[in-house]
Amino acid sequence: MEKKMRGLKVGLMVGLVSLMATPAFARSISFKEAGTALWVFIIIGAVIVLLQLIPAAILFFSFIGTATTMAFKKEKKVEEEVVLPGAEPVTVKK
Repeated sequence: MEKKMRGLKVGLMVGLVSLMATPAFARSISFKEAGTALWVFIIIGAVIVLLQLIPAAILFFSFIGTATTMAFKKEKKVEEEVVLPGAEPVTVKK
């Protein structure tokens, strides 16, 4: 019973929200009577959003660099010297 009521409430809320999101209920936004505080708020918001592009660009180009390095990386033959106790140094090729 409780689950049924909860589901009914959720369904009603989703229906009302989707109804309010339709163009029939939308109103146009007019900045004619907007005050100075609104414009300051919009400008500061735009600056904050634009400042987020700096770390986003750094991460993006870092990802591109890493991906291309991994894609085009050629394997180098590494030679290591292994010293076993009581034996002479031996060169091992990988």
